[in-house]
Amino acid sequence: MNFSKFSEELPDMSVSVGNLTLSSPLIIASGVWPHEAKFWREPYTNGVGAICSKGLTRHPRSGNKGTRIWETSSGLLNSIGLQNSGIEAFVAEELPEISGNQVPVVVNLAIETLEEAEEGLIFLKSAKEHIAAIELNVSCPNVDFGGMAWGVSEEGIAQVLGAARPLWEGELWVKLTPQVSNLVDVAKVAQEMGADALVVANTWLGMAIDVDRKKPVFERVVAGLSGPAVFPLALKCVYEAAGAVSIPVIGCGGVSCGNDALAMLLAGAVAVEVGSMLLHDLLCMAEIHDQVRRKLTDWNASSVRDIIGKGRSEGF
Repeated sequence: MNFSKFSEELPDMSVSVGNLTLSSPLIIASGVWPHEAKFWREPYTNGVGAICSKGLTRHPRSGNKGTRIWETSSGLLNSIGLQNSGIEAFVAEELPEISGNQVPVVVNLAIETLEEAEEGLIFLKSAKEHIAAIELNVSCPNVDFGGMAWGVSEEGIAQVLGAARPLWEGELWVKLTPQVSNLVDVAKVAQEMGADALVVANTWLGMAIDVDRKKPVFERVVAGLSGPAVFPLALKCVYEAAGAVSIPVIGCGGVSCGNDALAMLLAGAVAVEVGSMLLHDLLCMAEIHDQVRRKLTDWNASSVRDIIGKGRSEGF
């Protein structure tokens, strides 16, 4: 890589994820962002390339009972359970409120049954002009049926994409689970079955015990662990997936600062999702964006695209 020519212009932060061009490599991950219009505009969207919706299901879900959030010393356990208003209500009431702004909408579609997934995609097709991409969620650990069960095997991934790909002509991403014996094999199957990009990865399974109550915190016992604790694990997954497939990989897991985002990009991710950090600071995306751009300027890089995958072997 030749960074010898210094440019007084700020580095170009735009990236391409398949056929979708984003003004920034930073994406707000599913599950953390309100479906309220004011949060889909500046200043909240400064530095943001796209926003993922909450995980949506064919029918409304009230979510899990009992405790849903538990902070750890270096992360966050959640057992929300895909609480959402259902796809019909989202398309009719929420999507009109959040679309039409400057930031692309990525719809996270949680897979319960194949039939319900197909019905959901048909509803979403009616609003396709407002949707930049579909993110198939085959990795939610907080439900008793479907969710992560689809993403732990090559067969499950093949079934989901076999049902979804013929129904959605636009950009189709798959959000993988790290709770799989061979991430590379699953990633390859997703590519073969027509995925346009992979999001690597969702939360890790963990648990907490309330020592005062002498019992597990969550009614389902286990929950999804996110936050800084999982970043090295997520980075490894991104490195492995990016080396195994030719479609774009989007890094996700524990990103909390510019250096984390840069590490994901250097490992081969073309974009980076940020989730748990937003629960601490709704405006952190702008700071992470600026941290990345300042480092690119220090490196005399003309574009963020110049560094993608450059940490794999050759460096610069």
